Amino acid sequence: MKQANQLKIGSLLSYVQMGLGVIISLLYTPVMTRLLGTSEYGLYNTVSSTISMLSIISLGFNSGYIRFYSQYKNEKRQDAIDRLNGLFLTIFTILGVIALVCGLFIAEHLELVFDQGLTPREYETARVLMLLLTANLAVSLPMSVFSNIISAHEKFVFLKLVGLMRTVLSPLITLPLLLMGHRSIAMVAVTVAVHVVSDGLYLFFVLFRLKERFRFRGIKWRDFTGLFVFTSFIAINMIVDQINWNIDKVLLGRFRGTEAVAIYSVGYTLQYYFQLFSTAVSGVFSPRIHRIVNETKENISAQKSQLTELFIKVGRIQFLILALIAGGMVFFGEYFITKIWVGEEYRNSYYVLLLLALPAMIPLIQNVGIEVQRAQNRHKFRSIAYLIMAAVNLVMSYFLCQRYGAIGCAFGTGVSLLLANGLLINIYYHKKCNLDVISTKQYNKTPQTTGGN
Repeated sequence: MKQANQLKIGSLLSYVQMGLGVIISLLYTPVMTRLLGTSEYGLYNTVSSTISMLSIISLGFNSGYIRFYSQYKNEKRQDAIDRLNGLFLTIFTILGVIALVCGLFIAEHLELVFDQGLTPREYETARVLMLLLTANLAVSLPMSVFSNIISAHEKFVFLKLVGLMRTVLSPLITLPLLLMGHRSIAMVAVTVAVHVVSDGLYLFFVLFRLKERFRFRGIKWRDFTGLFVFTSFIAINMIVDQINWNIDKVLLGRFRGTEAVAIYSVGYTLQYYFQLFSTAVSGVFSPRIHRIVNETKENISAQKSQLTELFIKVGRIQFLILALIAGGMVFFGEYFITKIWVGEEYRNSYYVLLLLALPAMIPLIQNVGIEVQRAQNRHKFRSIAYLIMAAVNLVMSYFLCQRYGAIGCAFGTGVSLLLANGLLINIYYHKKCNLDVISTKQYNKTPQTTGGN
């Protein structure tokens, strides 16, 4: 299939996956909250967030693969690509083992997370959930190499079809189990099984369809050094994301209990799907951005024109979609949450949703710029700025959650997002990243460059 068709169909499938995900979540979440109860639903989300925070062990290496693959492919160095594959698989296997050890330690010391705030039965449930999700993370880390390879080859149709399978299959299997009386452990077990199947499909596609090779001999340590330097600041971004989107649940679980986590999680769930409507389209443009940067290194004017054109086109589409959804959230969100979806006990989830979603609109309509920074190896400033704002968020959330619960945590996150993305990052885009943020110039024609797109 031609590259242009991969992008178009991949984008279409992304929206199909998102649409189904939203519909399934809207139907599935209220059933899940009622069958599990507020406390166990909050327990499940707290454990999931704790394991999610362990994912920072990947240190951002995933983002580094596409950059180095594009560079080596542009230089037609197949041997370097084979060594890159071997290097990544080795690194992520080691990281998987580290994640396994860390997860097992936390599972045996759950008081670090819950501060003696659970009943003996809840502690036992949390321990089993932690073990299952730890095993899933330990396996998914090395298997993520194969999905990265598929993405680098721009085989988005296959990637999105597998993602679509995940979206539909997991709740389709889980819902009957919940109705039969099984609880959160069954939910997580199904999630793990679906991930294993999808990882197996990635592995098969890379080895037998793309016929990629992995060379473990002759790996050059300077490759690892360059990779580590590039990804170190991306790792900081991952830490920031975990603080912004997961630490709140952990803090609430420790200081306010699992019911406060449940209230926060309902608002966060709607915010997450709001965020997906932005990232689904922009995600398929990563290889193109890296290619533009590599092909226009000697022509900064052409680079600025092409990147700005892509930045504007994708941003406009994202803004139109998100503005429509945001308007619906503001005017009908409270009624939907309390009267239609999960019930009156989750009224505060509406305010959590607004405090998380509205400040996030600025970065969500500009997330093409994140990959531009990475392609230009200029993501250091963003990492440092976000790290400072994440620290502000952490301090604010630590104190506010103890007094105001879920709303206090959401307020701390919203303020930090607004300051970091609304001001600092846009200045950096305009000054350093060849993105014409404030100009009204029309970019209708893409300058010709050697090598083509």
